[in-house]
Amino acid sequence: MSTAKFLDANYDTTTGERPPLALIAGPTASGKSDCALTLAQRLEAMGGKAVIINADASQVYADIPILSACPTPAEMGTIEHRLFGAWDGAESCSAADWAKAARTTIAQVHSAGAVPILVGGTGLYIRTLLEGIAPVPEIDPAIRAAVRALTVAEAYHALCAEDPARAAALAPTDTTRIARALEVVRSSGKPLAHWQQHKEGGIGESVSLFPAILMPERTWLYARCDTRFAAMIAAGARAEVEALLARGLDPALAVMRAIGVPEIAAWIAGECTQEDALARAAQATRNYAKRQFTWLRHQPPAEWPRIAAENYTVNSICDILFRHYGLT
Repeated sequence: MSTAKFLDANYDTTTGERPPLALIAGPTASGKSDCALTLAQRLEAMGGKAVIINADASQVYADIPILSACPTPAEMGTIEHRLFGAWDGAESCSAADWAKAARTTIAQVHSAGAVPILVGGTGLYIRTLLEGIAPVPEIDPAIRAAVRALTVAEAYHALCAEDPARAAALAPTDTTRIARALEVVRSSGKPLAHWQQHKEGGIGESVSLFPAILMPERTWLYARCDTRFAAMIAAGARAEVEALLARGLDPALAVMRAIGVPEIAAWIAGECTQEDALARAAQATRNYAKRQFTWLRHQPPAEWPRIAAENYTVNSICDILFRHYGLT
């Protein structure tokens, strides 16, 4: 695709032309936000317009801008950012919720003649947006309650009998996925795999995707995880958690389980020292980055460019992207 076509909003979908969607994915602390911002600035310098759209499951919550490393207004500058802090912590944002909002936002950005740039590391969000979601019927509340009352061993034993194929694909200790699969087969009468064969709502075939995956050297990344969390504490992360705790929200909500919240909450409660909280949260961040590395290495299509370097800069990343996609 030529640069002019990439920046042109007047696509004729009746002839098969598809509007562009850029995607910057990568593990936490890999520099995705800076890269997306630099890419947006370059596109605007070339005469186009770009809007950055969040694809991170923590940055959707308005309650934790510091702990989720949301870009500040100063960092956003003149580039419009969407779906950052768009959900109140009292309402969990599922992959389906986010994908619905992202589809609407992307359509709005295209209608305004701009290029949407997705940025984030939540693989489930990205996959749901591009591939769609299985149209699983509503779960019977009584069935859900009964399943959730089982121990993980009991639920796994039941799943082995009622959906053996799904049980074989799961670890016997995977509480969440086991419960989900069991409640689906009991409520709908069909295994989860049946519904996953009929995914709906994906936009992957209706856009021209320009993806890039940042895959920095792990030691370098883990050091960044440690220093970034220390900076969050200095920036007021404790006060952020204090305000969150004061709301009395259900501890099971996603915002209450976001990295840093349980650790700082334990510090606030006097259950550990500040140093312990810092160490625990930094370790949780590294563990999360490791899981993201695994997903990003194996799940996205092989043709998506992986940018691996120990000390890349946002400008060098954008240079690689422009060369890869033939933009100037």
